[in-house]
Amino acid sequence: MLPLAGIPLWVAAWLKSYRDIFYRDAGFEHVSRDLAGLLLSPNKTVQGIYAQQAWPEEQPVSRRAMHAAVFEAGWDSDALMRRHREVVAGTHRGRGLEVIALDWTYVHHERGPTIYAVKRAYDHVAGRVSRYQTVVTAVVANTDYLDGVAVEVQFPNYQTEELAYLQVTAQANYPDLESARRRVVELLHYHQHRVAYRKRTAIAVAIVQQLDAEGQFPQAHYAFDNGVLCLPLTRLIEAHGKHWVSELESSRLIHWQGQWHRVDEVAAVLRRQHPSSFRRLQVTCRNGEEKTWWVFTKTVRLKRYGRKRLVIVHEQADLSDSPRFLLTDALHWEGARIIRVWSYRWPGEIFHEFCKQVVGLEAAQVRKEEAVKRHFRLSCVAQSLLQRSPCGGRKSERFAFAANHQQTVGQKLYTLHRDALGQLLQLVHGLFAQGHPCEHVLERLMPA
Repeated sequence: MLPLAGIPLWVAAWLKSYRDIFYRDAGFEHVSRDLAGLLLSPNKTVQGIYAQQAWPEEQPVSRRAMHAAVFEAGWDSDALMRRHREVVAGTHRGRGLEVIALDWTYVHHERGPTIYAVKRAYDHVAGRVSRYQTVVTAVVANTDYLDGVAVEVQFPNYQTEELAYLQVTAQANYPDLESARRRVVELLHYHQHRVAYRKRTAIAVAIVQQLDAEGQFPQAHYAFDNGVLCLPLTRLIEAHGKHWVSELESSRLIHWQGQWHRVDEVAAVLRRQHPSSFRRLQVTCRNGEEKTWWVFTKTVRLKRYGRKRLVIVHEQADLSDSPRFLLTDALHWEGARIIRVWSYRWPGEIFHEFCKQVVGLEAAQVRKEEAVKRHFRLSCVAQSLLQRSPCGGRKSERFAFAANHQQTVGQKLYTLHRDALGQLLQLVHGLFAQGHPCEHVLERLMPA
């Protein structure tokens, strides 16, 4: 683990667009060092990033000062994300199909029960009980880039536990005014929490409202799974003149031949009695790969949603695999176009894995709401920065597997590490040129 002697040049150049979000130069430098540490440090917490710093000055800045600048200073994290969307929007225009993927993920904190919005509950992805935060994200993607443009933390729902407490502690009468007052306060808190709780779908609706109000991605359609699909969301997207593609759960009822049937029952009948109704389609996905699908598509009616276009998709020619059900409001779209737009929903999953593994989405050990939001949003900025960083390492044997046209994440991280190493060598060269002995230089780089 090499010390970081400054802010890598590419990181500093990228962050110039964000400078006016921060009030003080010193605070902006601390945030820049923290963001560089999210990319280069093996320990993505502020403590770990601070411990890796080699300060050019004789008296290093305290860790408390760096923590305050990143998590407690007066800069606005909402303004940071608005500026982030402005910055990345320029690299998305004029690059073909553009889709915003709405999704959610679990951010695990097994050892952080006091972190904001962490709740111990059943994790259906891991199949066990764990501590995690629920985070709703929006990722805009084209063939070249995918960028997180919104990240919101859902506060857990404790209504079941609070109601159970109220039922257990209920009394027929209260002997004095003070006990009655405490009871009223408890009931008001329960009501306040019940009203303030927002479902994932409500958070997704708020994100779409904000994105379309800003207008940074006017040509982007939306893709999401059935965990986000809801009537207010679809109506909002349609009201802005855009289209959406969603996965549909197999139990959803559709109007078929004069009666209401489950969509999986309809698919089974088609597969058994009319297999020729599934057409073979070649679809070019977001990554350029061409895949073959067997597709049935028809405009159907759903309760509350009205007339929508249904797509039943198989990956096997004999239709033996489990079908996938897609739904869209674009009645004029053909099956290939619907599947292609749907393929842009998967960048949301890539974004989640990338941020967890590379830029420390799960590494924050801060407890307050604003601090948690700042860490997540700085992770979004770091993810976009790394995508656009120069790609080196082509002379290194470790990247011999990459063809000339490929630009891997490892190569880009290698370039940033090489830049940071160059700054460290310049610092060491300057100290030796000033006549400092080896012991003093070592103490500057790695205090005992």
